[in-house]
Amino acid sequence: MPTVNDVYSYLCALAPVELKMDFDNVGLLVGRSEAAVSKILVSLDITHDVISEALDTGSDLIVSHHPLFFSLKSVTDTDITGKKIVRLLSGGISAICMHTNLDAARGGTNDALAAAAGIINIDPETPPAQEGSQIPDGNGFLYGRIGYISEPAALDDYLGMLKKALKTEGLRYYDAGKKVYKVAVVSGSGGSELHHAVKHGCDTFLTSDIKYDVFLEAKEIGINLIDGDHFCTENLVTAALVNRLSAEFPEITVTSSRVHGQTVRFYK
Repeated sequence: MPTVNDVYSYLCALAPVELKMDFDNVGLLVGRSEAAVSKILVSLDITHDVISEALDTGSDLIVSHHPLFFSLKSVTDTDITGKKIVRLLSGGISAICMHTNLDAARGGTNDALAAAAGIINIDPETPPAQEGSQIPDGNGFLYGRIGYISEPAALDDYLGMLKKALKTEGLRYYDAGKKVYKVAVVSGSGGSELHHAVKHGCDTFLTSDIKYDVFLEAKEIGINLIDGDHFCTENLVTAALVNRLSAEFPEITVTSSRVHGQTVRFYK
């Protein structure tokens, strides 16, 4: 039977830890490395609902995108994070988190978002990272993707397609009056990367958690700007992880969380 460490080693080959941002905390964060694994639950986040789901389904391991914690001084049941860790350990469940390294890696979060956004040709100046890659000095676009969709599209049509592809309840956007053709994407909170999209001559930038000042900047620059929701721009990668883990470990049952979904709601 494969162990937690076997799964972790495989995930590190897919998304080398060296690709993570400095602030990040990735890897095997909870559990025993030599514990046997028969069921894996894949989720964007490790919430209490997801932990309950893992317990109900008999999962030995949760693989998530967002880290369960970034820094800890204690682990008790007196705070939200501590309660989660206590529940995981008490239930014999380990937790592996792959965050910004998965954003950067080939086949990771940003490649999944680029595919959903209809990008068919990735700009050779912004390639996915590969094993052994080093973080660039700021001139690259390691955590995003830039490329072209199949043919120029009206923004309204593109938004309709994107809403379905991201499975989101709504989109926030600014219409610069340009057709959509060359698109930059950054999964999760990428508003600060607008300058990369502009630098590479994009007409449209898709990310999430966009602040008011970034919308104003997009208006002044004249670029279409779309906020696709943090969960929706990143959760796309969970299906890819399920498929790859299932192929690598056929003896393990791997499923996506059925209880974790978009938190933001839109009043209609």
